[in-house]
Amino acid sequence: MSSLASPPEKVRKGDRRRQRGDRTGFTTGATAAAAATAATLGLVRGAVPGRVECELPNGMRVDFAILDGRVGRINGSECAQAVAIKDGGDDPDATHGAHITVEVRRISNGGGAVVLEGGPGVGIVTRPGLGLEVGGPAINPVPRRNITANVAAAGAAILQAGDSLAIRISVPGGEEMAKKTLNARLGILGGISILGTTGIVRPFSTAAWRASVVQAIEVAAAQGRTTLVLTTGGRTEKCAMRSFPQLDEACFVQFGDFVKAAFTTAIRHDIRHIVLGAMVGKLTKIAQGLSVTHAWREEVDRALIAEAAQEVGAPRALVAEIRAAETARFAAERLAELGLAVAFHRALAERALRSLRTRYPGPHRLTVLACNFEGEPIVTVEDDGAPSPATSLFPPCSAPDTAPGPARGETC
Repeated sequence: MSSLASPPEKVRKGDRRRQRGDRTGFTTGATAAAAATAATLGLVRGAVPGRVECELPNGMRVDFAILDGRVGRINGSECAQAVAIKDGGDDPDATHGAHITVEVRRISNGGGAVVLEGGPGVGIVTRPGLGLEVGGPAINPVPRRNITANVAAAGAAILQAGDSLAIRISVPGGEEMAKKTLNARLGILGGISILGTTGIVRPFSTAAWRASVVQAIEVAAAQGRTTLVLTTGGRTEKCAMRSFPQLDEACFVQFGDFVKAAFTTAIRHDIRHIVLGAMVGKLTKIAQGLSVTHAWREEVDRALIAEAAQEVGAPRALVAEIRAAETARFAAERLAELGLAVAFHRALAERALRSLRTRYPGPHRLTVLACNFEGEPIVTVEDDGAPSPATSLFPPCSAPDTAPGPARGETC
């Protein structure tokens, strides 16, 4: 009997057994509501509390620590300030650790209203499509209502007396934080957004990512964009941007793994031309017809890859190796050595296009752009299945009917 221990079970990228932190955190909206509640209590009591209980949009009541509480006067008006630190839990959030700073002013004879304002570090909305007023602060509707409700409860005595409360939310360093987000692409400039539909941040939340994809497409549609370029990640997006230099940045959306969410949203908003940019692995999964392409959901179909390789003339022995390989990249690299990269990616792109057309029918034009691992275009396939060289993708685009003269930002 052998004394050798069995080798450890291999854990692949994307396997559920990989250990990740699971500590939840709180959204910028919930954190702002806590600071606003504390500052309001400061006006009512004469001192800002060191801790405050705040109701989240999901109905939970949570205790928050409060820093730098002050009560004073500005231009004759009573005011109070409080700071709450945004804790994103184990989520890799660009706003984790942000000092959400809220100043509350009492406005005499203001009619009992609660008014929200954005200060430094909170972004300004510059484009339609977000459900927010253009020119106003990027405080989303749910946190806006939640902040207002918490302040109204804490400051009931002030409001019942006929005075109003003006809430000013600031985020020191918010403009730098925003550079790590998609805010600029969505038309939110100068700072971060105050977000959160539940108040809770869940680590690596797929729901949050999916919602950001839907929102980006809605923003593009609201701006009158009729061409949308959906890419699976940063490298494919750079590839697509080089391939479509005539398109505005708002036309490009990284949809990650959310194929169904991206395509159904684009079709619902009458996008006329949908371009998909992907590398070999995601391209294969899309050809498989998956709605979500994450590794956790389903492995890549090696039989499909082997079939495409055989179709373009790969040697029988290599086809067998491809069928047994763990990754689609193995096939792409081996076929590239044989000068079959373009033909192989074309075969996969055609399969992906047929799958997308079947699953997401409609009058839209559909294009698939296959990229290599360096983020360079390999081949494109159009709706009719006739591929065009990746170096000469499409004729120049024309501007929307309402747009002035030719410029970057025009759409097909």
